[in-house]
Amino acid sequence: MIPPKSDYQWDVYDSKKNNVNGHVECSYDARTGQWSVPEFVESPMLSVHGLAPGLHYGQQVFEGLQARRDPSGEIIIFRPDANAARMRRSAAFVSMPEVPEDLFLESVHLAIRRNAEFVCPHDVKGSLYIRPFQFGSSAQIGLDPPDEFLFCVFVQPHIAFHGHGAIKALVLDDFDRAATRGSGAVKVGGNYAPVIRWTSEAKRDGYNVLLHLDSQTQTEVDEFSTSSFLGIREAEGQTTLTVAGSAASLDSITADSAAKLAVSLGWAVERRRVRFDDLQSFTEVLAAGTAAGLVPVSCVYRKSTGQRFDFLPGGPSYEKLWGLLRDIQRGVAPDNFGWCHKLVE
Repeated sequence: MIPPKSDYQWDVYDSKKNNVNGHVECSYDARTGQWSVPEFVESPMLSVHGLAPGLHYGQQVFEGLQARRDPSGEIIIFRPDANAARMRRSAAFVSMPEVPEDLFLESVHLAIRRNAEFVCPHDVKGSLYIRPFQFGSSAQIGLDPPDEFLFCVFVQPHIAFHGHGAIKALVLDDFDRAATRGSGAVKVGGNYAPVIRWTSEAKRDGYNVLLHLDSQTQTEVDEFSTSSFLGIREAEGQTTLTVAGSAASLDSITADSAAKLAVSLGWAVERRRVRFDDLQSFTEVLAAGTAAGLVPVSCVYRKSTGQRFDFLPGGPSYEKLWGLLRDIQRGVAPDNFGWCHKLVE
């Protein structure tokens, strides 16, 4: 196994810089119905026609997953099969051919293997972030099915998206992230780009993340702009984890992992729609996502109504849940769920 790069500054993170060895590409020909063999390209650049529908009509999907080193230095990938399944659902939603699971996994392993020195040492609080994506790539004007599609896997050294402390959330009242019967449940770029300006404004006001409510009534929680919503209640000696879910929220792999771990801890778990006013019933609130991990939320503020809900910032339930998830991801705790895949050399 290739060791971590000895002269890399693991504690210096810039999400806008990519200085790894290269990426993986794989193309689909609609005329033959076949995917090509994955190829490693020693460049961060893509050669794409300017009239590709992925550039003009938003016919694209993406994923995010992570690889880390266990105590022996072996590289393990967290739940890549779940990402492969979610990407297939997203692709079907925007009229693209599905990437078969074996091809997805082969491409992910190839991208990591050829960039193995950029997987940080076990004792560093970081990972290799893996970004698979797919888009319509042949030249055309019009909404006809494209003749060609491109599937790529890029990687980049990564540290926690929101750092390691508690964050503050602001309810976004002036914009709906996704309609109830729209694209909110799939991972497409159109769900994220419109939120950038609102996120920048929120950060100027001292908030780390936005909380989106349902577009129809503005009374129920959809999700945070970067992650899913988890609520924790402590009552009469029983801990309950609530995973907020709606037709417009993404099926979070991190949230699903947290829910399965909560069951193993003897907690009650419920997956349901959460009314915004019910936030007062939670003692702890967490944001759950691949780039974010599990992050405690100290408060949620809604400017239009003046409502503010405060929560334990990094309370005991968060510490227990995040500690267990983190240890499994790092190969420290037993993986009783079969989540961690060892890198194929």
